[in-house]
Amino acid sequence: MKILCNNASLCGAVTNVSKAVSERAALKSLEGIKFKLENSVLELTGYDLEIGIKTVIPVKSDDSGEFILNARLFSEMIRKMPSEEILIEVSENFQVTISGGVTTFNIPATSAEEYPALPKKEEENKITISQPVLKDMINQTKFAVAVTDLKPVLKGELFEIENGTLTLVALDGYRLAVRYEPIKYDGSLKFVVPAKTLSEIAALLGDNDEETASVYLSKNHVVFELNGYLVYSRLIEGEFHPYKSAIPTTCTTEVIVDRKELIAALERSLILISDRTPSPARCYFENNSIINCSTSVGKITDEIKADIAGPVIEIGFKCKYLLDPLKVIKEDKVKLQMSGSLLPMKIVPCEGDAYTYLVLPVRLAKE
Repeated sequence: MKILCNNASLCGAVTNVSKAVSERAALKSLEGIKFKLENSVLELTGYDLEIGIKTVIPVKSDDSGEFILNARLFSEMIRKMPSEEILIEVSENFQVTISGGVTTFNIPATSAEEYPALPKKEEENKITISQPVLKDMINQTKFAVAVTDLKPVLKGELFEIENGTLTLVALDGYRLAVRYEPIKYDGSLKFVVPAKTLSEIAALLGDNDEETASVYLSKNHVVFELNGYLVYSRLIEGEFHPYKSAIPTTCTTEVIVDRKELIAALERSLILISDRTPSPARCYFENNSIINCSTSVGKITDEIKADIAGPVIEIGFKCKYLLDPLKVIKEDKVKLQMSGSLLPMKIVPCEGDAYTYLVLPVRLAKE
């Protein structure tokens, strides 16, 4: 079997499918990339039984066949090849010669017979969404995904479709991130996708408004199709937290503030905060906003302009938890809604309803 490939195309495909390859797997074949050659098309697959990534690239060949190569070794070899074209030759006993210019590597391949089959792409429950929109939705919520195993379903994001709206939800017990977008879909769906899968999908999504991504849902798996890639993922089982009941519907104090100014003030407070000195940022909302932070390292008092309606509130937050949603919002100004120093702060747009963030406060010690 002989395959002549463009090096740049091959490198890009190998880099992306390798993200689904397991470094240490019970099944040795899963530590490699599966190559399938047919009709001058080379298909590359990485799969760790939880996430799979598959793509194809055009090549020059009159042969057909399948084989597996160690992902790490092969990736390093082709990235350091000096030529624009790479020739891959596979013998009947799976000995592989990889050559480009004056450089030649020889490595063993393995048979693809034991490589597990990827889940089927079900056409019945198909969702289509703009790539930049889906990319924004993932990037603006994934920071709130839980990282502990206390409730495994929270290590993913909820996809919920109701009444022509797609909602993505992530929460970790300290903050809640919700993004809404209108979508053309008549039915109702609800499923939870692992955060790892969504991170890889976000990296593959483009910024062209005319490009779409397709999502195919089955009972236990979901398949994303975008930019020549198929990304397969198992779904996380379990009942997602009833997030709607956690979102306050009223508030007593409402603050409209410049997002970048608030970020800058919080980041100045962060200079004094570390794991050894985990003091909260103390926010005092009256006329102008005042942000105080005192630790054993030192003290900062900062003031930024804000439009404040309602009773004075003094409330404290873990600085990072308040910064995370502010950094992913794109609007210049945000609206902060509160009903007391021990109740969650709600962050919403000044106009529209594209997102809702909740951040739990911390109890402040008396100064």
